[in-house]
Amino acid sequence: MMVSLQYLLISSLLSLIIGTVLGLTQFRIKRLFAYSTISHLGFMLLALTINSVESIQSFIFYLIQYSLSNLNAFILLVAIGYSLYAYNDKNINHNYLIDKNNSPIQLISQLKGYFHINSFLALSLTITLFSFAGIPPLMGFFAKQMVFSAALQEGFIFLTLIGVLTSVISAVYYLFIVKTMFFDGHSYTYFSSLKDLRIPALILKNNKVVNKIYFDSKFALSSSLSITISILTLIILLFMLMPNE
Repeated sequence: MMVSLQYLLISSLLSLIIGTVLGLTQFRIKRLFAYSTISHLGFMLLALTINSVESIQSFIFYLIQYSLSNLNAFILLVAIGYSLYAYNDKNINHNYLIDKNNSPIQLISQLKGYFHINSFLALSLTITLFSFAGIPPLMGFFAKQMVFSAALQEGFIFLTLIGVLTSVISAVYYLFIVKTMFFDGHSYTYFSSLKDLRIPALILKNNKVVNKIYFDSKFALSSSLSITISILTLIILLFMLMPNE
């Protein structure tokens, strides 16, 4: 039994360090999220290793909140990629990307200045990234706090310090993505063929055309996707308002 716990402790320590350090070297956003998952797995392994009532509760909560945040992050990447289909990327460094038409968001640099294209999606992704980093008062902060509290109660001081240190370091690449979206200039231009395109729609009454209106050809999320992103983002953001048991 003790040997198994030692293996879990070592796995937790290695996951925290490897996921954080290798994440700093990534410029592909999905690969960065993969190493981020390894780092977060370290926190969950730490909670399992402690094996107390509080640690099991912290493990379950951490797993739930990370699943929701991760789901929101990937839905947002899909939505951001979809929104950029209407734009021409003038950055020549992105011309070599494989399967660019089917997966437009591959590099962190493709998010440059995205806040000026769609502020709603940029803000939602920022909130999710802040939660990954464990910045208060978002849901990710409370999850890490519960794990650290359980670890300190059982005397795992060294692993707690490593967890705090890796959380601070991992915040660097999350904040870099936010900085890229908000403060860097983008290289996107709206396709000229779509800029002035207006889509006609007929209004019928008693099977007769009574009016004709036009819709602008601007990007818009489907209602189901908008609701999903909004709900997940609000859960991450407003968890602190939930009443204590």
